Amino acid sequence: MTESPQTLSSEDIQRILPHRYPFLLVDRILSYELGKRITGVKNITINEPFFQGHFPTHAIMPGVLIIEALAQVGGILALLSTPEQLGNRFLFLSGLDKVRFRKPVVPGDQLILELVTLRGGKKYWKLQGKALVNDVLVAEAELMAAVGAGE
Repeated sequence: MTESPQTLSSEDIQRILPHRYPFLLVDRILSYELGKRITGVKNITINEPFFQGHFPTHAIMPGVLIIEALAQVGGILALLSTPEQLGNRFLFLSGLDKVRFRKPVVPGDQLILELVTLRGGKKYWKLQGKALVNDVLVAEAELMAAVGAGE
């Protein structure tokens, strides 16, 4: 795995993140620039387990899961950018600022997750994230994360 423009497959993602179905919310990484930016994809299907209860007659992806998808993509960037942390594999979300939900995300949407580094380092990261569907902003947030030992 080297600098982009390069994609990461689902298998690559699972070698980086500890998340698994049904909580792995990243299908592919489209591009990344170590320490700077990353773009990922989550394809939204009616088969997502959260649609059974949110909401049965009007399926909408929960906003907190959109933020979680952003956090997972940001985690990939942080872990790839600090190779000494790759074996650790745990990046804990430690804060959120400026969270806004603009439009609902529904089955059939392709969620594009874009993050840029505001501050990065070996232990702490701050990222600006945007989630888009068809080039329309559906959610945004500043995310803070800390690398941990997974204890």
